[in-house]
Amino acid sequence: MSMKAFDHLLFSLHPDLSFQDTSMRRCISPEQRLIVTLRFLATGNLFASLHFEFLLGISTISGIVCHTCKVIWQRLREAVMPTPKAEDWLRIAEGFYQSAQFPNCIGALDGKHIRVKKPPHSGSRDFNYKQYFSVVLMALADSNYKFVIVDIGAYGSTSDSRIFSASRMGERLQTNQLALPEPSRLAGSICDRS
Repeated sequence: MSMKAFDHLLFSLHPDLSFQDTSMRRCISPEQRLIVTLRFLATGNLFASLHFEFLLGISTISGIVCHTCKVIWQRLREAVMPTPKAEDWLRIAEGFYQSAQFPNCIGALDGKHIRVKKPPHSGSRDFNYKQYFSVVLMALADSNYKFVIVDIGAYGSTSDSRIFSASRMGERLQTNQLALPEPSRLAGSICDRS
């Protein structure tokens, strides 16, 4: 990541990463919070490894990463993954038609199992059919493989159809809140002549 990109990201997140010093100790700066989180996300290092690298407690690093990831999602979600409008769905459908000759397709939906360590006291709820523990990332992608809508964190033992039905994405589809365009006829189809 370039310094310019880091500074831009820090500027966007700074208000939510700033805490007040106390008489007991100085707070961890927004810069260090972002650096620790980006290092974790980029390398996947264990918190114990980051503990030696940044000289912070393991539980402190855990809290910093969790909080900073939430802040990143809350602050940047609309800029990075805005809620699609009717014209966006039409553009996606045109992309699928141009690249795959698949008319009226507004996205490709699938779930991906992300391997995790067995969460404490989770029983078998995260154990999937592939015989490992996971959480599911379900995403709707456009014809350029760009995520349009995501749902992250479903239990690994849950099927894609159940995850979709219970997701915010599925609920919004069922209640007509996705701003989908009006149905249209397939190109070359013959109209009923009754």
